[in-house]
Amino acid sequence: MKVLQFTIPIAHDKSVIVQQDNLPHFYPYLHRHTEAQIAWIQKGEGTLVAGNNMHSFKPGDIYFLGANQPHLFKSNPEYFDVHSDKRIKALMLFFNPGGPLASLFGLPEMKSLKAFIDQHAQGFKLPAMYSEEVTQLMVDVKRSAGPDQLMQFFLLLKFLSKMKIKLDPLSSFGHSATFSESEGIRISNIYNFILQRYQADITLEHVADAAHMTPQAFCRYFKKHTGHTFISFLNETRINEACKKLTAGMYESISTVAYNCGFNSITNFNRVFKSIIGNSPREYIDSYLKNVS
Repeated sequence: MKVLQFTIPIAHDKSVIVQQDNLPHFYPYLHRHTEAQIAWIQKGEGTLVAGNNMHSFKPGDIYFLGANQPHLFKSNPEYFDVHSDKRIKALMLFFNPGGPLASLFGLPEMKSLKAFIDQHAQGFKLPAMYSEEVTQLMVDVKRSAGPDQLMQFFLLLKFLSKMKIKLDPLSSFGHSATFSESEGIRISNIYNFILQRYQADITLEHVADAAHMTPQAFCRYFKKHTGHTFISFLNETRINEACKKLTAGMYESISTVAYNCGFNSITNFNRVFKSIIGNSPREYIDSYLKNVS
C-alpha cells in the first residue's frame, strides 16, 4: 500500500503557480505544502479542515492558507458517489514567500506585504464584501503571463493587505509547521479515519487501535499535535455536518439530523450543539433563515 505524503510538492516553473481545478471532488487527504495558497471555490460544497478548526465552504468562498498550514477541502459525501454527476471547480494560486519570491519580499517597499503574510500564517476566510474585487484580481493573475502575471499577483496581495476589517484566523493552533513528515502522515490518517466514520458509534478505542497506539498514548499524542481531544474533534465534525444539513433544509426533523450525524441522544445533541455554536439548533436555523431572507 502506497503511503501518502503529508507535505505535498507543488509542481511549478514559476514564482506564482495558477491552478484551475475541475474535478469530481477535492483532494481528500489532510496535507500541507511550503507554498501559501489563495483558494476561490467556484463550484462545490464541503468542509475545510484547517489546522484544528473546521469551516463549511460553498461556491463563492475565498480562503487564504498560510505556508505549511495543514488543510483539507473535504467535499460533501455525495461527491464521492460513483453515480453522482457533481463536480468541483476552483481557482488556486500558490506562492512560496520563503522561496523564489523571498528576495522580493525582503525589499523595504515590500515590508507591509511581508508583514501581512506573516500575520496571517494561520489563514483567513475573505469577507464576502471583498469577493467581487478579489475574484477579478485572481482572474487577472490567471489571464496574465510573464512579468505581467507577477505584477498582477502583487496587486492582489496589496489589495488583501489594505482591507480595513478584522480577519479571524482559520486555525487557533499555531504549531503545525513543526510536524515531522511521519507525524503529519499519522495525524492525516487519524483525521481521515474520523471524518469518514463520524456517523457511526466510534470510540476512543477504535481510533487508538487504527493509529496503532494505546488509548492513553493516543490521547496525549492527539492533544499535543492538534490542540483537540478526540471527543472535541469528533463533536466538532458532527456538529459541522449537522449545520450543513440544517441550513440545506432537507431533513425531516432536528432529531433525524442528530441521529444521522452520529448522536444517539437528542438531549446530548442539543447540549453539544449549543456549546460549540452558541445557539440551540432551532435558534441557529431561525438566525440562518433571517439572514438569508
